[in-house]
Amino acid sequence: MFEDLTRRVVGIKPEEFPADSVWLNTVKPLSLGMLKGHVVVLDFWTYCCINCIHMIPELKWIERKYAGKPVVVIGVHSAKFHNENDPANIDEAIQRYGVEHAVVVDRDRRMWEAYGVSGWPTVVMIDPAGDVVYHRSGEGQREAIDAVIGALLERHGKLGGLATPIEIERPEVKTEWMLSYPGKLSFSPDWATFALSDSNHNRVLLIDIDGKIAEEIGGGEEGLRDSGFEDSLFFRPQGVLWVDDRIYVADTENHALREIDLRARRVKTLAGTGRHGHALRSGVRGTEVSLSSPWDLAYSDGTVFMAMAGTHQIWLYDTQSGTVSLLAGTGFEGIVDGDRLTAEFAQPSGLSVDDDRLYVADSEASAVRRIDLRSGMAKTVVGAGLFIFGDEDGPLEQARLQHPLGVFAQGDSVFVADTYNHAIRLIDLSKRQVSTLVGMDKTKALCRIDDPECDTLGLYEPSDVKLHKDGRLFIADTDNHLVRIFDLDRLILQTLSLKA
Repeated sequence: MFEDLTRRVVGIKPEEFPADSVWLNTVKPLSLGMLKGHVVVLDFWTYCCINCIHMIPELKWIERKYAGKPVVVIGVHSAKFHNENDPANIDEAIQRYGVEHAVVVDRDRRMWEAYGVSGWPTVVMIDPAGDVVYHRSGEGQREAIDAVIGALLERHGKLGGLATPIEIERPEVKTEWMLSYPGKLSFSPDWATFALSDSNHNRVLLIDIDGKIAEEIGGGEEGLRDSGFEDSLFFRPQGVLWVDDRIYVADTENHALREIDLRARRVKTLAGTGRHGHALRSGVRGTEVSLSSPWDLAYSDGTVFMAMAGTHQIWLYDTQSGTVSLLAGTGFEGIVDGDRLTAEFAQPSGLSVDDDRLYVADSEASAVRRIDLRSGMAKTVVGAGLFIFGDEDGPLEQARLQHPLGVFAQGDSVFVADTYNHAIRLIDLSKRQVSTLVGMDKTKALCRIDDPECDTLGLYEPSDVKLHKDGRLFIADTDNHLVRIFDLDRLILQTLSLKA
């Protein structure tokens, strides 16, 4: 067994980092030469990928266990989407997901090809002698990685081949934001207030539509704790859903569905064990099932719909019985229409119910999907495949999105937070057309430049959009750490000024 853990991977040789590589989360570039005598763990990832996101805490556990040892973890960012090729955007993702190791930008996938990688995430390990000894794809590798590192340190320690651990200095980053990567929002029944998931502050805020913060729910630290508003804990929550005197929360990195009781001023867990789960096949009580990165929520007649990004499915929570069941998706990643139980989704991340139709922002397919809740049939509205994406308006069949995370539907209008295009798009179902309301890029906005009220700051990876009854779109402008408002009548984009 010892030899199995430390033998070379046949046919793959270590490849030095290209000299012109951009390095992030470190003050100076690294090289395999300077890492001789270390166990080097290369994590091939792309920041859109939910499986890659699941690997981050596993790698963080490895880094902390082997702190002070000659073990170095390096992220190799090999992008899927055009937007993910920009080092500035990758750096935002590093901050958003709390990546603690150095990351090299594999812009042309030179390292991807050199190491024979074919999917995200893939972990490659190089032993202290400079040989590739591990090559495996998929999440859930922590135990295997740990075992190999332990065996390598023992073996090369006996051979005298270990180096003094290198110290990697990380750059300082700005963290003093009133909001930190806000994710999703939901209006109160009287339209006077909205709930906002302030994701990286691990809290939910209640904000009136003029910007005054009325309530802060969550202690700010990462954790899973049911308690009162001040003492309860969340972990990077995303979806929020305001129904009567309750707010449901997709507590994403706790893999849980939480409930905020506004009358009792308490938070409790409705579904999830706090552990990362797998695809759902049959119904089970909420407190007995493990969720997998729930990303957004929607509601109809006592049922909470959950976009289960981690299993590529749509789950249901029955508010009366407390049971969780499957609405749609096989658990395989794809873009396949048909009966809800045989249909395939690709990291669903946004939901909206309109009458008897559930709309889905299917992020990895760069698509908007629709499930008919009466017939149970799933259909693609916009989108063509897992690797077909872009920034194109026009007929539904020709229009292209890029990793959308948010959707809101009302009648024939479907508003989309087209995240990686830094845009808000409108799908007009009656005309079968897609148009851009706000977009172009992260530094420009479609508004009247000569209007003094026009805010020239564009959107930066917006994650959600909701239509207020007054005709304004409220937008979670995630990487700008802001809430934005777009007036559909005056075509003006503005920033909501928040007041504590």
